[in-house]
Amino acid sequence: MRALPWIATAVGFTVMGVAGTLLVVRLTAAPPGPMVGPAPTPTAGPPVPAPADAGDTELLIPPDVVSRAGLKTATVVAADVGVAITIPGTVMPNAYREVKVTPIAGGIVIKIHAELGASVPRGAPLATVFSSELADAQTRFLSMRAMLEADHKKLERTERLVVIGAASRQELEEVTAVHTGRETEVASARQRLLLLGLTQQDVDGLRDPSKVVSQIVVPAPIAGVVTARSANPGQVVAMGQELFVVTDLGTVWLVGDLYEQDFATVRIGSGATVTTAADPGSAFRGRVSYIDPRVDPQTRTAKVRVEVSNPGGRLRLGMYVNMVFAGAGGRRQVVVPRAAVQTMGDQSIVFLPVAGEEGKFLRRKVRLGPAAGDSQVVLEGLRPGDTVVTEGSFLLRAEAAKSAS
Repeated sequence: MRALPWIATAVGFTVMGVAGTLLVVRLTAAPPGPMVGPAPTPTAGPPVPAPADAGDTELLIPPDVVSRAGLKTATVVAADVGVAITIPGTVMPNAYREVKVTPIAGGIVIKIHAELGASVPRGAPLATVFSSELADAQTRFLSMRAMLEADHKKLERTERLVVIGAASRQELEEVTAVHTGRETEVASARQRLLLLGLTQQDVDGLRDPSKVVSQIVVPAPIAGVVTARSANPGQVVAMGQELFVVTDLGTVWLVGDLYEQDFATVRIGSGATVTTAADPGSAFRGRVSYIDPRVDPQTRTAKVRVEVSNPGGRLRLGMYVNMVFAGAGGRRQVVVPRAAVQTMGDQSIVFLPVAGEEGKFLRRKVRLGPAAGDSQVVLEGLRPGDTVVTEGSFLLRAEAAKSAS
């Protein structure tokens, strides 16, 4: 009994030894886990050049095509560009070169010689009017001239009678006064016929009532275009009534509304560039000829007028235009020639030649600012020093469109 505690202790140590041996064997037999160490070095391939911009698209053109296209390039620069002011305007006739045609005497229109929109030289007949007033004026002229001839003979007889003492000096003075008054009346009647449209030869040839005419030819007072017509055959017209409007369209006025904040920038004599939706590829140059001294209390604007030449009549009356005035005090911005910018879809793009690789170009999307004369402001996409294709960029655009399709 006294040996039992020693026996129990010995058995316990034995059990612990067996358990430890089993644990060591289990750990030794476990499969190995992943080893942490340096990654293997991949095999190095040929170097790939990084693109100049993440959004660039490469374009390959055969060298012979490039040589035949005659491409030209330009360097992107930073320049001081004024803030441009753009306002809408309307084409209006030059009021100083627009004439309303009216008859000098009333009557009935019997013939129309020029239609609406016709170009007429100065003096060309526009309408013929039958006028009893013209006939009356010729009859009066014949009567006044006949009376003048009678008074002239009477004056000659009186002068001879005074010489022989058969008439007094007072009678001669009275006859002379009547003769002078008659001369004045004949001159007035002659001038009236000239104003009614008869020529000097017509008046000189008017010797008897058979030569009396009753038609007035209404001529074009200036060379221009018939822009309005209110006369028709058979219409009764009065003296001074408007029959036609003839306008010289060699120059026109462009009228728009100028806001108060732009008064300090746009002045009389300021240059303006004018574009139209009808001819987007053309620009007209003009200068401010008038600014209304009054400000509209509702819109807070004043009328501004630009006078421009109108070769070929491309600016039609009533057309809408955009007038761009170059402002002063500009800031430095990136600019490129306008020929360098092309449009594909709704994007504005430029092409950059890749240095050392003939026939390879990068197509790059850019964000444009306002136009500055023959240059274009670029807000995003280019930096000073970049090289862009100018002349022939349309060819690259066509090749890019083929590649995309």
